[in-house]
Amino acid sequence: MHVHRADLADFTYFLAIARHRSFRRAGLELGVTASALSHALKGLESRLGVRLLNRTNRSVTLTAAGEDLQKAISGPLEQIGEAVEGLNRYRDAPSGRIRLNVVSDAAVLLLGPVLPTFIDRYPEIEIEVTATNRMVDMTGDGYDAGIRYGGTVPEDMIATRLSADVRWVVAGSPDYLERFGTPRVPEDLQHHRCLRIRLGDDRVYRWEFMRDGVEFDIGVPGTVTFNETGIGLEMLRRGGGLMYAAEPVMAALLASGEARLVLEEWATSGPGYHLYYSGRRQLPAGLRLLIDLVREMRPLGL
Repeated sequence: MHVHRADLADFTYFLAIARHRSFRRAGLELGVTASALSHALKGLESRLGVRLLNRTNRSVTLTAAGEDLQKAISGPLEQIGEAVEGLNRYRDAPSGRIRLNVVSDAAVLLLGPVLPTFIDRYPEIEIEVTATNRMVDMTGDGYDAGIRYGGTVPEDMIATRLSADVRWVVAGSPDYLERFGTPRVPEDLQHHRCLRIRLGDDRVYRWEFMRDGVEFDIGVPGTVTFNETGIGLEMLRRGGGLMYAAEPVMAALLASGEARLVLEEWATSGPGYHLYYSGRRQLPAGLRLLIDLVREMRPLGL
């Protein structure tokens, strides 16, 4: 059977839809509209003479033919992509596109200071950053790499350190501490208003401390739970409660005097931010350059 020239582009569209099981999400990854994807897929199915997808208002699933096609063309198209990526070394200026899935704090603390310099140096490389604390299937969702705290990087990934170790601390505003008092030991937190955070895996975080070299954690009371530190910082600043976070997250409030550390002698440290990626895929040139620049600028030490 003759392969139509348009099929190659449409195969790329098909694989993205198969990965995401969604026209909208596939369109976001590829930078095209969901309706353009739908039109392209109908054309591909018409030329091939088989249905590849079952579409309903709520879901997209693969037909048996679609599953066979996905298995057959995933490897070859990935190899073509890697071959094109490999041409970067022959260009005067590297180009391409990298997609990152990043915990929100790292987006602000690591990428915020580094990306302005990166786009000056490499104006032809596109970067898309999704800042979320939710754990995702990174390669399955079409990301080239993720950035998380070292202790939460999936074990089957290659990880490279981007920051020094991070100290985890508790802080409150001067107003809050004057009103409710200063906790002297972690057990005192049971009598305080604590700002709780829900992790990317949906667990409410238990605050971790260290005593005589032994780490332990405490479930703290609080009526407000959030999944992103920005709202917590604003509540902390306004006297809404005590907050537990990585020290760099609260550095600006601590420096301005709008927040004060408490329970410092109980603070624990953990592995800093790491970038991670699948060892089964070639590392895009742009990603390698970004890693090098973070290590050169060291916004959080290294």
